[in-house]
Amino acid sequence: MINMVDKNSILIMYYRDEKSKSSISRELKISRKTVRSYIRKHEQKTGTYQVLKHLEKGLSSRPEYDVTTRKKVKLTEDIEEEIENCLKQNKQKINQGLRKQVMKKIDIYEYLLSKGYDIGYTTICNYIRKKEELGKESFIKQIYKPGEVCEFDWGDVKLFIDGKLQTFNMAVFTSAYNNYRWAKLFHRQDTLAFSQSHIDFFSHIQGVHKELVYDNMRVAIAKFVGRTEKQPTEALLELSNYYKFRFRFCNIRKGNEKGHVEKSVEYVRRKSFCIKDKFSNITEANKHLQKSCDKLNNTAQQLLKNKTANDLFKEEKLYLYESEIPYKSFKDEYAKVDKYSTIILYGNRYSVPDFLVGKLLDVRVFAEKIDVYYNAELVCTHVRSYGAHTWSLDINHYLTTLFRKPGALKGSMVFSQLSCEIKNIYKEYFIDESKDFIELLQYCKNNEINFETVEKAIKKVKQITPTNISKDKILSVIDKEKEPVKKEKRNNEIYHHSQTMLKELSVLLD
Repeated sequence: MINMVDKNSILIMYYRDEKSKSSISRELKISRKTVRSYIRKHEQKTGTYQVLKHLEKGLSSRPEYDVTTRKKVKLTEDIEEEIENCLKQNKQKINQGLRKQVMKKIDIYEYLLSKGYDIGYTTICNYIRKKEELGKESFIKQIYKPGEVCEFDWGDVKLFIDGKLQTFNMAVFTSAYNNYRWAKLFHRQDTLAFSQSHIDFFSHIQGVHKELVYDNMRVAIAKFVGRTEKQPTEALLELSNYYKFRFRFCNIRKGNEKGHVEKSVEYVRRKSFCIKDKFSNITEANKHLQKSCDKLNNTAQQLLKNKTANDLFKEEKLYLYESEIPYKSFKDEYAKVDKYSTIILYGNRYSVPDFLVGKLLDVRVFAEKIDVYYNAELVCTHVRSYGAHTWSLDINHYLTTLFRKPGALKGSMVFSQLSCEIKNIYKEYFIDESKDFIELLQYCKNNEINFETVEKAIKKVKQITPTNISKDKILSVIDKEKEPVKKEKRNNEIYHHSQTMLKELSVLLD
């Protein structure tokens, strides 16, 4: 093939040096036919009526070859028909909801080879690419006003929680006006998580956009009515009525209609967890996710004239609808307390105060917690478990029983669920005095004393009597340092014991 330099040399030698076509052919070692062809084409371009036309294109264009009459050597009509059949089957599978099982280009190539066709993979790719380009659509750039539109979507995230790989569902909100992003992880993509994500997001931004955009997710659409109309779920209607926002659904398989959040799911997931993906629990993972969102919202965006999402959100906040009291989304359940002073909910057990054994309780199930009620009064709250046959126990629920049966403490399941700090205190100072340890816990519960205070008191007692640490000495130090005890709490045996011990230690402490 002749290059641009050779073509230029032919023209210079012919017009400037006035050499013959034969001599040019000999010197450049190019066939005389080719030399004649380039000279003739150049004369056509520089003719009186053609020169302006070719000046627009450029006279120094690359050598052109006529490929319109060239026959396809390997891509025969039979192969094209087979490819068309494969693409047609792909469309049918997509319509049936089997998008993840369609044939890719490499699958079509391997299929053709299995049928005995001699064809290259690149040829297959080029043919399919041309077919896809014929069906491409154009998009209309939108301009959004502050406070108008916010988009919502789900995304899957795989993380190692306490060494075990788990899949979580990430709810992502993105403001169309400024790309302000907020995200949170949930165990499931269910109605309670859907509602709770909205409640938390509206509480976070302290306002509500006029319109929220969703795709065809099952937690937002109850059913399709006809070809285009969609009936929202009760949960979405409740949220819309309470927070006063409109909602809109994308067309089927048209994720571009909510392109902000569609990109945000991948962007937030990658920026948050591409480096760090190991956490002790979901709470820690959510804290890390929120820090990542804060960092993204503080990053200057080129399309927003180098302003950050936080900068523009300050403007947008003035246009948001304010709702002072957060909505509550829960599911009502009923459960009877068994002999272990636990209730069973969705296969998992939760402890309740031991005086409720045999009682029927009302339970409010939220996405992240459960509240237990007896006679319309809240008796306890637990973090909701999404495991299988788990036990969530609180030792404060068993103190009355353990006071009567102190020997049952050491080998109990509730003891195994105590923090390492509390278990270490028991093993070091109360291994043979379980009843004293239970009384210490009971005192802390009644007086709303956290265990950090107990640890500080133990350190002070160790400074005075390092070899003789008892319940009474610990309580004496706590009583000396905390605020004056309320009168109604002074009439108990533990208080009087601690006061006696306090008098004995007062000299040493002072």
